[in-house]
Amino acid sequence: MKINVINGELDVHEIDEYVKYGSRKYKGRQISQLDITLDGEFVDLKFYFKDTDFQHAYRSADYLVNTMEKLNDAKQAEFSQKQRHKA
Repeated sequence: MKINVINGELDVHEIDEYVKYGSRKYKGRQISQLDITLDGEFVDLKFYFKDTDFQHAYRSADYLVNTMEKLNDAKQAEFSQKQRHKA
């Protein structure tokens, strides 16, 4: 991961805490870069993410899910009976 500290310097332990914060906040996403901008007593964090593979999403009754297992039996049956359209 590339880390840029802008407008000053930070202790390694403080940088590690910002990385941990980003990992918790964006769980499941890979962070490729972190810009830490120092502005007096304030710190701005900008996270950049690695491209991830697109996951198929199923739409049923205004719910978006990435697997059919998240739908109840009735919704699974409804989805299996729908006519599919080719893209």
